[in-house]
Amino acid sequence: MTRVRYTSVAALAMTALAAGTPAKADAVADFYKGKTVTMIVSSSPGGGYDLLSRTLVRHLPKHIPGNPTVVVRNMPGAGGIVTAKHLYSSAPRDGSVIGGVQNNVPYEPLFGTKQADYDPNRLNWLGTPSVETGLLFVWHTSKFKTIDDVRKMEFTAGASGHNSAPAFYSRVLNELLGTKIKVIAGYPGQNEAYIAIERGELDSYGVTFWSSLTSTKQQWLRDKKINILVQYGPVKEDDLPEVPWAPDLVKSPDDKALFEAAYGPLAAGRPFLMPPEIPADRLAAMRKAFLDTFNDEAFKGDAKAANLIVDRPRSGETLQAEIARAYKVSPAIIERLRKIANP
Repeated sequence: MTRVRYTSVAALAMTALAAGTPAKADAVADFYKGKTVTMIVSSSPGGGYDLLSRTLVRHLPKHIPGNPTVVVRNMPGAGGIVTAKHLYSSAPRDGSVIGGVQNNVPYEPLFGTKQADYDPNRLNWLGTPSVETGLLFVWHTSKFKTIDDVRKMEFTAGASGHNSAPAFYSRVLNELLGTKIKVIAGYPGQNEAYIAIERGELDSYGVTFWSSLTSTKQQWLRDKKINILVQYGPVKEDDLPEVPWAPDLVKSPDDKALFEAAYGPLAAGRPFLMPPEIPADRLAAMRKAFLDTFNDEAFKGDAKAANLIVDRPRSGETLQAEIARAYKVSPAIIERLRKIANP
């Protein structure tokens, strides 16, 4: 008799569990059905981040339960910090707002940026379709022909803000390679800086990602309008075998460790996120939707047609864990990073 009772209780429990899973999925679908989800992009229209986001939202809705409409809204400023602060403090926390930000954003508090008064570990990271390789390039008529020339002569590089990725990586190169890059801040985005480069008003943009260059300035590459002086990041680009790899140019173990920590943001690729305190079932559904979209052949086809690089996707869970781990680096590395980030 007792055995029968245990079997019955177990069967009832399994039945309840099985019934609960679709109910949870249905709850997410019920929330999103008929809704408009806003994706806030932290760059100006026409840039690489904007193009990627607009390509993504053509495919994302079919992977979200309830198939909501997804629209893009641009909110440029301070290298993505403006968008991060909005998502952290002001945006609805019900799952109806997502964001796409520059990859420096998760690390600005670690680098001691005063404007970055948000906790990246409370933000909910959704994943990235790729990692990034940073480049320093010049116009084809520039007097700078190699990275050694940038060590000898002052070199101007545009940036959106003092703490933006272009400004930060310019200072990293100055610290570790001995370059003489002078940051000129105040450009709304890379498109405006690119126009200044074409006019000869700037030598370069502080950091350009290979994925952005191939998607927005393919004609520059085709027509040999630019000369790439150095590359750096978590991976070396196979398409740039002749371009020097900056980590190979530093010899000190401490400098190598600092370089690895400094280009940690590049491993974040092109990160997407949601505000804090999103209901767990909606967060899980959105993370899955992003990863499914990154692996969607139709999305990858559209991305390839737009010359977007989306070949190294990472999940939201992976991104969340890596950001958390970064905040546990040694105090000595943090101190050096903060001196570079806030000279």
